[in-house]
Amino acid sequence: MLLDGDAWQAYFRDFKRSAFRLEVHQTYTMPTEAETVRDFLAGAQKPDGFNESWHQTIRNHAAAGRTMTRAKIMRRPLTPYSRYLFEWCIPGNVAAGEDYQIVDVTDQSNSGLPEQDFWMFDESTVVHLNYRPDGTQINRELIQDPDTGKYLAWRDLALERAVPFSAYRT
Repeated sequence: MLLDGDAWQAYFRDFKRSAFRLEVHQTYTMPTEAETVRDFLAGAQKPDGFNESWHQTIRNHAAAGRTMTRAKIMRRPLTPYSRYLFEWCIPGNVAAGEDYQIVDVTDQSNSGLPEQDFWMFDESTVVHLNYRPDGTQINRELIQDPDTGKYLAWRDLALERAVPFSAYRT
């Protein structure tokens, strides 16, 4: 089942305990970010209130005792997009209350982690984020009857190998 619009946003409104994202690509080509990525690469200053609506979502969940965790797979050297994430995006997410972890697999031939981005909500609902090789999103796919044990194992493996964003040195 493909998710879009309000059906997709509902997962971020309605989860009860936790939301976890495994983020594996080094570049994402999202139309909504095109202008800010271009500005970042041109040396512009980060705009005031940048990503504020997402930060408010994170703060609201944190205040209600719900966790939002992300494990970002990284390979050095950082891509221009990853530099944008590290400088403009991730610090605000962390300040808002997201537990943002970095898994550096630069020197690993096989990390044991999938090449598939996904969100897992409340340790039971899995949504694959499908991308083209250039980082353009194809769709978001709700996985029917997922093998949650597999996704939990990938989450645990990623977090076991991760360091907090604040401790990661490029």
